[in-house]
Amino acid sequence: MGIFWNKTAFLLLALMFLTERAAAQGAYSVFSPNKQIELRIRLGEKIQYDALFKGTVLLENSTLSINIDRNTLGLKPKVKASKERGYDSMLQPVVRQKFAKIREHYNELRLDMEGNYAVVFRAYDEGTAYRLETSLPQKEVKVYSEEVSLNFAGDYNVYYPQEESFFSHNERKYLPFKLTQIAPTAIASLPAVVDAPNGVKIAVADSDIEDYPGLWLHGTSGNALAGTFPPYPLKEKLEKDRDFKITGAADYIAITRGTRNYPWRLLGIAEKDGDLITNQLVWLLAKPSQVQDTSWIRPGKVAWDWWNANNIYGVDFKSGVNTQTYKYYIDFASKYGLQYIILDEGWYKLGNVLDVVPEINMEELSAYARQKNVGIILWVVWKTLDDQFQPALDQFEKWGIKGIKVDFMQRDDQPLINFYHKVCRETARRKMLVDFHGSQKPATMTRTWPNLISTEGVRGMEWSKWSADAEPGHNLTLPFSRMFLGPMDYTPGAMLNATKKTFAPIHEQPMALGTRCHQLAMYVVFESPLQMLADSPSNYLREPKAMGFLASVPTVWDETRVLDARLGEYVLVARRKDRDWYVGAMTNWTGRDLEVDFSFLPTGNFWLEAYQDGANADRYASDYKKTKTQISNAKKLKITLAPGGGWAASIHP
Repeated sequence: MGIFWNKTAFLLLALMFLTERAAAQGAYSVFSPNKQIELRIRLGEKIQYDALFKGTVLLENSTLSINIDRNTLGLKPKVKASKERGYDSMLQPVVRQKFAKIREHYNELRLDMEGNYAVVFRAYDEGTAYRLETSLPQKEVKVYSEEVSLNFAGDYNVYYPQEESFFSHNERKYLPFKLTQIAPTAIASLPAVVDAPNGVKIAVADSDIEDYPGLWLHGTSGNALAGTFPPYPLKEKLEKDRDFKITGAADYIAITRGTRNYPWRLLGIAEKDGDLITNQLVWLLAKPSQVQDTSWIRPGKVAWDWWNANNIYGVDFKSGVNTQTYKYYIDFASKYGLQYIILDEGWYKLGNVLDVVPEINMEELSAYARQKNVGIILWVVWKTLDDQFQPALDQFEKWGIKGIKVDFMQRDDQPLINFYHKVCRETARRKMLVDFHGSQKPATMTRTWPNLISTEGVRGMEWSKWSADAEPGHNLTLPFSRMFLGPMDYTPGAMLNATKKTFAPIHEQPMALGTRCHQLAMYVVFESPLQMLADSPSNYLREPKAMGFLASVPTVWDETRVLDARLGEYVLVARRKDRDWYVGAMTNWTGRDLEVDFSFLPTGNFWLEAYQDGANADRYASDYKKTKTQISNAKKLKITLAPGGGWAASIHP
């Protein structure tokens, strides 16, 4: 017995010695709360880490560092102190994009280094993240570069939103490439979604970006992706009123404070494709809300003028950018309980947001909208707004404008990131919403600024006005890729629906690829707390059955369940608001049967109102059928989706 005890004691002492020695030699480990994800960190010549899921290595020997004032922090790192902590709490988002409550649960390792910097690693059940922190004596520093090196354990496929340059609307296709096929010159915006072994997906993103440029990626011709950043602009040239291009750039990426936290670099890790849709890692890592009073923030739906080119008909006035047309939009919004209308390009003389075109009487229009309980949102070019910032916002406030849609930034260098924060801060003071188009990066900021109600930076339905790019195959990549970052203003709602054969891009009378039910399902599948009805009010007024669904479907959700999903192929999602459930299914150009298992419902009987592809939807894409049946949580239902099709349903007690 004594010998056994001595052996046990010896083993325990040996293990303690090895653990202390490992830490002394710079080897650390941090696990997710459910123990399925592990980060292994080693300190040698550099800071290196591996990421594992269920014991399988996903990334290995990945490295990080930052060059500040020509000094690289992260080379030959020496730990002064290490600290571990766990955190677990329930959060209630101001704007409920996916859930009414979100659990923030992680384990953290903080390494304080010699040289006045630290690296913080976190492991969540949803993925991993790290960030750099500095406490340098200099009040102001220049950041010349930051190393974000992601070395994957194999030559995996990656859905890579390749870009031509840093000047971009970030409206890309998510196309699969082998990692080794991506050249060092091939840059991409985020997220890149890597297809790892056993169906595991890894989404690469960033969060909590402030006073710093956004992260981009480039290839390496190997199994790695590496970070790159837009340089700090020194010279800029304005083309027309909107394209503010950089003509001269510095050799650094940011001028910032010596003491600060840098953005999070994160990997969303999903065991099943559908887990990417419910993954909240980007939101969780963002700074908490900076808006004190949020009671006025009102998500909702909006009647939009630009996509349908103001094609209203059956009226006694000339439609266009004029007071009568927008009163018609307001009447339509009021009839169906839509919260907003948008005045897009044309309401002001380009170059001066204070110069309203003579065909519009803004005072009369805003008074009419108030009377009908419909809010007005105004489109503006970002540079014009920035040049007239205070007087423009003051004027909008006097008119009673409820929000602004800011467009054409096409940049996320440090000054533009600061612009996004400035717009959100100053509009919040005036109780105005913001919808950013022309860039993708603000999608990561919606926790910090809950009045930032939606964002674009997505190849959405507007592309159908000039191309066949907004098609079902592309649409079935978006919930797993772009939507991982945050809300996505795809602008759905086409009532003119086309097959591959019948589609034509007609700018002034647009149609959309895929079936009518494909469009209806987008209102459940695609997240946007400000959700557009992009087609003409006249077209909607001819479609009372479809409007029955569009008028009632919420834009924010208390609960989200992914019932079945495969990236690029199909998706089946159920979402709840209060006691009502909505289900949306979409497929690519392959028609298919799916099974809806209603076991997510509580006990009791429910009415299911379903919109399904018609028998001839493969030939005439607007063909659909509405049904009403009773169901319970014991029910399973087979649904048939046409090529490019969809299925949408509302479920009420």
